[in-house]
Amino acid sequence: MTTLPLGSKLPTFTGVDQNGNSLQSNDLLGKNLVIYFYPKDDTPGCTAQACSIRDGKDALLAANIQVIGISADSVASHSKFVNKYELNFPLISDTEKAIINLFGVWGPKKFMGRVYDGIHRMTYVFDQSGTLIKIIEKPNTKDHANEILACFQ
Repeated sequence: MTTLPLGSKLPTFTGVDQNGNSLQSNDLLGKNLVIYFYPKDDTPGCTAQACSIRDGKDALLAANIQVIGISADSVASHSKFVNKYELNFPLISDTEKAIINLFGVWGPKKFMGRVYDGIHRMTYVFDQSGTLIKIIEKPNTKDHANEILACFQ
């Protein structure tokens, strides 16, 4: 698995969020940007991570940080997940894994002795110019908002 190296520019991509709206990476420049990849909607770790970001929204906005989540789940799954937990940030559906592969977060994983391919939970932190300044390889799902804020202090 080869991820983006530090200092990389934000890759060009287009995605669709939970409301069916198109989102382009070029439109995200000018703010501190956090893109986090997660395995599956409505699972314990992914829910804790999303709710941490939801609960930290005011502090993140005060620091001019926009957060976007990406997984291979469908738009309908994202919509259900957002509504169930009242999430207040976009989730991009990448069922074709185009963005997931662009960032290099798809690869071999191990669970209970079984090896399989899947999405690695990783967070990419970009500055306002779109330069990758930090990669959080093993996010703390329960305190991810504070972990993100610490990247800009």
